[in-house]
Amino acid sequence: MNITQKIISKHLLSGQMNVGSEVALKIDQTLTQDATGTMAYLQFEAMGVSKVKTKLSVSYVDHNTLQSGFENADDHKFLQTIAAKYGIVFSPAGNGICHQVHLERFGVCGQTLIGADSHTPTAGGLGMLAFGAGGLEVASVMAGQPFYITMPQIVKVNLKGKLKGWASSKDIILELLRLLTVKGGRGKIFEFVGDGVKSLNIPERATITNMGAELGATTSVFPSDAVTKDFLKKQNRLSSWKEISADKGAKYDDEIEIDLNQLEPLIACPHSPDNVKKVKEIKGVKVNQVCIGSCTNSSLNDMLLLGGLLKGKKINKDISLVVSPGSRQTLDMIAKDGALADIIESGARILECACGPCIGMGQSPKSEGVSIRTFNRSFKGRSGTKDAFIYLASPVVAAAAALKGEIIDPSKVFTKKPNIKIPNKFIIDDAQFQKPSAKLAKTEIIKGPNIKSLPQFGSLENSLKCTVIIKIGDNINTDDIMPAGAKVLPYRSNLEKISQFVFSAIDADFAERAKSIESGIIIGGENYGQGSSREHAALAPRFLGIRIVLVKSFARIHLANLINFGIVPLTFENAADYDLLNAGETIVFEDIKQKIKDNQSIIAKIGDKEIKVKYELTQRQKEIIFAGGMLNWVKTTLGVL
Repeated sequence: MNITQKIISKHLLSGQMNVGSEVALKIDQTLTQDATGTMAYLQFEAMGVSKVKTKLSVSYVDHNTLQSGFENADDHKFLQTIAAKYGIVFSPAGNGICHQVHLERFGVCGQTLIGADSHTPTAGGLGMLAFGAGGLEVASVMAGQPFYITMPQIVKVNLKGKLKGWASSKDIILELLRLLTVKGGRGKIFEFVGDGVKSLNIPERATITNMGAELGATTSVFPSDAVTKDFLKKQNRLSSWKEISADKGAKYDDEIEIDLNQLEPLIACPHSPDNVKKVKEIKGVKVNQVCIGSCTNSSLNDMLLLGGLLKGKKINKDISLVVSPGSRQTLDMIAKDGALADIIESGARILECACGPCIGMGQSPKSEGVSIRTFNRSFKGRSGTKDAFIYLASPVVAAAAALKGEIIDPSKVFTKKPNIKIPNKFIIDDAQFQKPSAKLAKTEIIKGPNIKSLPQFGSLENSLKCTVIIKIGDNINTDDIMPAGAKVLPYRSNLEKISQFVFSAIDADFAERAKSIESGIIIGGENYGQGSSREHAALAPRFLGIRIVLVKSFARIHLANLINFGIVPLTFENAADYDLLNAGETIVFEDIKQKIKDNQSIIAKIGDKEIKVKYELTQRQKEIIFAGGMLNWVKTTLGVL
């Protein structure tokens, strides 16, 4: 077997490992972050379970750390108290970015992890099988339910050779994005093998598995080997290591080969992670801002490298350079090493150990500004400035731009790589982690006034008459549907308030129009819902009365989120029929519930026009939609309803 099959086989509760069939997996660990966690824990609380059923669940505060009002601080207290009550480890604000911290302190080779964040596959760099999911699915797993996925294809990515010159692990994943695009990973798990793997340390591997999410991949995974063992030994977690590798002659559904010897610095140009070019091809582009950090490139390795590159140098006078170390451990170690002083003395601004500008939480560029970021996403407007131009690159390319004020080949700026020495032991200080209360049942859950009760959604009607509220094109991402940023995220536990922002960057009147109509439908193109796992991109539209989303194709996590909130996901049988529909039209779906139940085809009627639409739903997914969503379905399963 290959690595993926080995891990799945040990966690398989039902189903067969046949591509396209649904499998149920036992999950060992879960994680949430505060942008998704508040809703996830409200949902978990509603399930009526006394304690989490996983081996480990961790609640991180890393997204909404900007406390410009009471909302975020109130929600942090809610997360702290609900963690203490239900047996969850709590990581407070300032402790670090969930994926970086989980890699350092909690990841276990060969175990399974789901997280209410699309970049949870970061842990695949450690040899875990880690999936991003909606908060409701994470709540369900914490309540003891399996995690269901459609068995993906397993793609062998054979890494040959060794990175040369100024090429980095970021360039490996950018090369994959260049080759495959943001749609190229749908329905696939990428498994990295080959001699080139041995030359990559754990943070470098994690950079690759982190950005595998931008391919639309189900997840990505590396072997657990001597390099993994060394990393965990330095973290004083050797007991979390076990060797995992593919058997000789293991079969794969597809194979890609990347020659690391041939790679050179790459950069993703605006406004998509797959718009990749060689850095040396981009000439004369002046830069206003450089941001180094995020869950993709904020490790100790990245920060030590940055310190070495900037040591004794000053950033360009026209540049604002901000740096976000990924964890308190990393910040502590670069402070003691001296690299932090080198970064500060260059003119950089040091942000706290959090997501920050990656999710639009501060540091928005100026109007029409150019920002080079070591992040994972460059969707238009995600930075908080609609007309900004966001480029994605490695810390080396970002540092070169910060020094020269323009996008430039790092070989034109640096003569040799700094001699980075990783200590034999990391600084271990877990004092900030808060373990669950010994008296779970007596712990009081504190809810601020911004935390509202969950809505009750009814079951699916047999027939639906829907108005087209909006028609959009291809690659609509969850930032388009439900924006992040400092203005929106504080309302993540207030569904009525946050629903006002649905599609606000595309159509400011969407929410009001949707609320005025009894049942709505969204029409879209290819890869609808790419990007973040945020379930609010499905939950808020459902709150506004959206009952059906009809598109050419869906991104994996968003498709699951639509189902989980009782929205019927349909695709065109003939993609050309997309052109026949317009906003404002009424579409009738007669006997839709019965037809789905009986596996019959569905006809959408628009006046005297008829078009064929299709669905791909398992029996379990049908039951969830019929029940009005996963919360109703799980509560019935657990005997709460």
